[in-house]
Amino acid sequence: MAMLCRLREVPRHLLVCEKSNFGHDKSRHRHLVETHYHNYRVSFLIPECGILSKELKDLVMDSGPYYFVKDLPLHELIAHEFINTFVKKGACYALTYNTNIDEDNTVALLPNGKLILSLDKDTYEETGLQGRPSQYSGRKTMKFIVSIDLMDLSSKLDSKKYKRISWAFKEKKPLKFDFLLAWHQTGAEGSMMMSYFSNYRIREHQPEIALSTVTDLQCPVLQSGELGGKPEAACSARELFEWLGAVFSNAELRYFDEPKLAPWVTLSVQGFADSPVSWRENEHGFRKGGEHLYNFVVFSNQDYWLQLAVGANDDCPP
Repeated sequence: MAMLCRLREVPRHLLVCEKSNFGHDKSRHRHLVETHYHNYRVSFLIPECGILSKELKDLVMDSGPYYFVKDLPLHELIAHEFINTFVKKGACYALTYNTNIDEDNTVALLPNGKLILSLDKDTYEETGLQGRPSQYSGRKTMKFIVSIDLMDLSSKLDSKKYKRISWAFKEKKPLKFDFLLAWHQTGAEGSMMMSYFSNYRIREHQPEIALSTVTDLQCPVLQSGELGGKPEAACSARELFEWLGAVFSNAELRYFDEPKLAPWVTLSVQGFADSPVSWRENEHGFRKGGEHLYNFVVFSNQDYWLQLAVGANDDCPP
């Protein structure tokens, strides 16, 4: 009975809300955006706007390609040439595709050069690598986390550590995955990754861009200095977060009685549910919900609200 009760529980999630201004010296907006690495969806909501400005349209259209590589051996990501070509020059991202974080082996390459492996118990023991138990394993440890610093590794190609890891991935426990890859470097040719992995099945993709106009959308009233809202006068950050969830999932809205002019815009970014990390190198799990996302509410005076949310199997957002 106790287990049935737990299964019926609403999934727990953590929501952190803060307010600041883009002009403040201690504003955290850039750091938090740059350390939320693996994202699959970016959404703008612009109330009272029928036509996008040229600047915003150009920004959206210039998001760049990403790549899908089929059956890529893991040892390719620790190769000296790969590290020198992509990891050390620009920002390189990789994430295993169609893997479930709670059940399967999953891998993520972060733009800081860290390779994060979330391995099941058998695979972890077979590789012989050094790691730590997943903090979400429960009483019986079934998943282990291995972190490899490729920047450090590439400077010690003759070291025992590099040879051991290379041997583990090439011979002792060869692992292959389907990967999503992206690489960003100013002035670099986009075709470099296509040519580098030409011996594998690689395809280039462009992000899918959709523009929709929602008529008769009743927008909430917000006051930039009132994060908690004001009864009968302004919506709170939490209420807005729930309202945005309804908007982006096309749910019926019954929050407000009258349409309001809204001098604000929102930018919402959703991370991959089965990424092994959320922010920075914070371990991420799924179980009842794998959400990890952030939302900016931007006001005309450069004030902003920042909302960061994660599911039950995550540390509190940074």
